[in-house]
Amino acid sequence: MSWLIFAILSAVFAALVSIFGKIGLQEVDSNTATLIRAVIMAIFLFGVVLFQGNLGKIPEVMEDRKALLFIVLSGVAGASSWVFYFLALKMGEVSKIAPVDKLSVVVAAVLAVFFLGEKISLLNGFGIALITVGVILTALS
Repeated sequence: MSWLIFAILSAVFAALVSIFGKIGLQEVDSNTATLIRAVIMAIFLFGVVLFQGNLGKIPEVMEDRKALLFIVLSGVAGASSWVFYFLALKMGEVSKIAPVDKLSVVVAAVLAVFFLGEKISLLNGFGIALITVGVILTALS
C-alpha cells in the first residue's frame, strides 16, 4: 500500500505545481518559466540522488542503451507536457486545465493495455470511463 501513499503525495504536489505555476506565470513567458522550473527540478533531484548515495549508479543507467533511450523519450515527453501545460495555465483557469490534464490517466491506461500488455479490470475500466466523463464535463463548462 506504500504506492498509494506515494501516489497521493504525487497528486498533492502536482496540484501545488498548478497553483504555484499559475501565480508565477502572470507576467512572464511560459516557456522561460518552464525552463527555470526544469533547472530547479534538476538541482533538487541531484540533491535527492546525492543524499541517497546513488550518484555512483549514473554510469550504470548511461550504459544501458535501452533504458537510456526510454528515459530520454520519457524526458522529452515530460518536457513537452510541461511546455503545453504551462501555456495552458498562462491562458486559462487552473480549475479547468488541471482536470483536462488528467486525461493523461486515460491515455496512459489505454497505452498500457496496447504496449505493455496490462489488463484492466471491469472496476478499473469503470473508473477510467468516469475520469473521461469528468474531463468532458469540465471542458464543456
